Amino acid sequence: MNKYFDSYARNEDDSSELKFQKKLLVIICSFLFICGIVWWLLGYLTMGWNYPTIAAGLFGIMVFVMIIVSHRQKNHTLLIRSTFLGVMIVPMVWQFTIGDLHNSGMVIAWSFLTPLGILIFSSLRPAIIYMMLFVAAILVTILVQPEFYGHPIVIDKPIIKLFYAMNLVTSFTVIFATCAWFVHTIKKEKRLSDELMQNILPSAIIEEMKTTGKTKAKAFTMVTVMFTDFKGFTEVSQRVSAELLVDEIHHCFSEFDRIISKYKIEKIKTIGDAYLCASGLPISNYTHAVDMINAAFEIRNFMALRKKEKEALGEIPFELRIGLHTGPVVAGIVGVRKFQYDIWGDTVNTAARMETNSKIGKINISQSTFELLKDRPDLDFKSRGKIEVKGKGLLEMFFVEKNDAIE
Repeated sequence: MNKYFDSYARNEDDSSELKFQKKLLVIICSFLFICGIVWWLLGYLTMGWNYPTIAAGLFGIMVFVMIIVSHRQKNHTLLIRSTFLGVMIVPMVWQFTIGDLHNSGMVIAWSFLTPLGILIFSSLRPAIIYMMLFVAAILVTILVQPEFYGHPIVIDKPIIKLFYAMNLVTSFTVIFATCAWFVHTIKKEKRLSDELMQNILPSAIIEEMKTTGKTKAKAFTMVTVMFTDFKGFTEVSQRVSAELLVDEIHHCFSEFDRIISKYKIEKIKTIGDAYLCASGLPISNYTHAVDMINAAFEIRNFMALRKKEKEALGEIPFELRIGLHTGPVVAGIVGVRKFQYDIWGDTVNTAARMETNSKIGKINISQSTFELLKDRPDLDFKSRGKIEVKGKGLLEMFFVEKNDAIE
């Protein structure tokens, strides 16, 4: 049965949302088909052949036929229009024929499914029109008590109670199920949207945007920035297929993402085979240099193990250079389409120079980062002296290792 519901009016280019909408529609309409047949039998047994009985039977048959027709034509709007129009008309026939709300067991409650269904499966404007028609039917029933026959149909009290039970329980069950789906869908889409936003922007920036509707650029006096880059990437890219190249970059960067998340470091962006992240923003802290160097060691060790795996398979491994620098930056969001959280300042440029002047498998840090880490007993530093850097002049650099580092 579920397979049938899944295949209803399915087109190859249907979105996941449309597929689920079609499935919900055919489930509701199948239930309404059963309700139409039950009401036809109940009407015949309690009132004989009359307008309500005939209307219920015709409604059930119509829904069944339209499910088949709309499925074959792959046009679910046919089912929406026919079924929900019938749901509006048939209860009104029952209501107006029997004569009042009480004797009919408030059968008019079923008509509320029409504006609700049109709202969910179609659009707001026709739903408003049907809602106005539903309210008008209620008012006419209460104020005028119309009867097609000129006199009400006599209904026994036990049957009236049965009408109440069936009308209220079944109609409101359908309403509840539909609203539950609607709420579930909204929450699901919101969750997916939040997850997508969290992959693009820091959580603190997301909260600021939710609260104020915008975000302002912010200056940070001290953060630690890390650049990584694969040595000889261009040469490697010419010797392997594009698919394998992208798969390997994805594998490596995914592990980088996991590692920096562990230390609450903010990924800024990737630029080709370069990876840029910053510690100490968007929420300032005093451990940014320590967090970043720990992440750098884990990334370096991961790449060392990955190199062994690739070489064992006879494949070409990536080799990594890492550079760190500490200093002030300005951070914020740029653009209105495909926007991203970015950082600017000389600190970023200097971190990039630390990376380009590093060596394979080494972590090269600047003087400012060294000053924040030099008193840690678990770290060993090797001064490289002052090195000429394009556009920066002479810069003091240090290689850093852990005392128990894997060589």
